Amino acid sequence: MIQAFWELTKPRITWLILMSTAMGYWYGARQRWSWALLAFTLLGTGLLASGTAVLNQWYEREIDARMLRTRRRPLPEGRLSPSAAFTYGLILSLAGFLALWTAVNPLAAGLGLFTLLSYLLLYTPLKTRSAWCTTLGAIPGAMPPLIGYAASAGRLTADAWVLYAVLFLWQFPHFLSIAWMYREDYARGGVRMLPAVEADGTRTARQVLWSSLILLPVSLLPGLIGASGWFYLAAAFLLGLSYARTALRLRIERTRGAARRVLLASVIYLPLLYGAAVLDSAVSRPLARVAEATWSMMKWN
Repeated sequence: MIQAFWELTKPRITWLILMSTAMGYWYGARQRWSWALLAFTLLGTGLLASGTAVLNQWYEREIDARMLRTRRRPLPEGRLSPSAAFTYGLILSLAGFLALWTAVNPLAAGLGLFTLLSYLLLYTPLKTRSAWCTTLGAIPGAMPPLIGYAASAGRLTADAWVLYAVLFLWQFPHFLSIAWMYREDYARGGVRMLPAVEADGTRTARQVLWSSLILLPVSLLPGLIGASGWFYLAAAFLLGLSYARTALRLRIERTRGAARRVLLASVIYLPLLYGAAVLDSAVSRPLARVAEATWSMMKWN
């Protein structure tokens, strides 16, 4: 039973959420770093994300039972009762919100609550009604960096919204490639994501390509507005090109193999982009200070 409760929280997805939250915290903290505050931010966000995942599966338990890739989840298999899952999801969500409200700040807590409510009350019901569900779902899906930034900075600035835009755009190739790979299964479950409702996948491949192309310049903005340096800029440019290249291949081939390559690229892209941002502070800025000092000495001489 413990394993079933653990599975309901979708730990692999929660890990990605926490990574994006930590990235937002890191950008917002600057000179005001607090390990304790970061820990409470990740705890609250992780609990909210887990609660959202549990409540989502409670709502979609009948859909999951019809789909091959989800029918072995705890609720469709009967390893947990719906009432137990619902109570568990509520407890996790409430605990996460209270952790953010009491130990972090009201702004972070409010953003977390908005994420939960928009995901469960708007995105989840829309999945069986309209292909626009992916676009709407990307709104709460991109909230983790804002929560992290709000936790450390106490407000949202242009830097925070750039991080939001990066994650918002990243989601389209990621989730549409998954939906492409399992489009027959989604159709069986009545989920109306775009790959499940169009025959040839033309619009899906077009959306994947355009979102990856727009993501490339947007991902450069932290370097262009001074939030990161040249190392991040170079890494973001190369990663963006690689990501767009897999999207272009899907646009041309429109095969399951091409969709899988987009998915793999998306899974690699985000951790490497975040890693480049962190490494940038250890590479770009010290070298910039050395260059500035050298230039000052040359001018003095």
